Amino acid sequence: MLKIMLPFNKKIITDEAMHPVAVLIDYHNWQQSEKILEEHESEKKEEFDLNKYKGVMKLTQDPLKYQQQTRDKWC
Repeated sequence: MLKIMLPFNKKIITDEAMHPVAVLIDYHNWQQSEKILEEHESEKKEEFDLNKYKGVMKLTQDPLKYQQQTRDKWC
C-alpha cells in the first residue's frame, strides 16, 4: 500500500451547498504526485508477474478433470 503524504498547499472548491467538488493544487505538486504514482504502479506490476511461475508445477493430470472430480465429491 502506498502511504506517502506530501506537504501540498491545496484549495478545496465547494458547490452552492458547500459540498466539496474539487481540489486545486500547484502544478509542481501535481507533477510530483504523478511521478510517485507512476513509480508505484511500475513496482506493483513487477511484483505480480505470474509468468515467472510458468512451468514450476509438474501436473500429473488435466487441471479441469481434477477440478470436476473434486466438485463431484461435494455432491
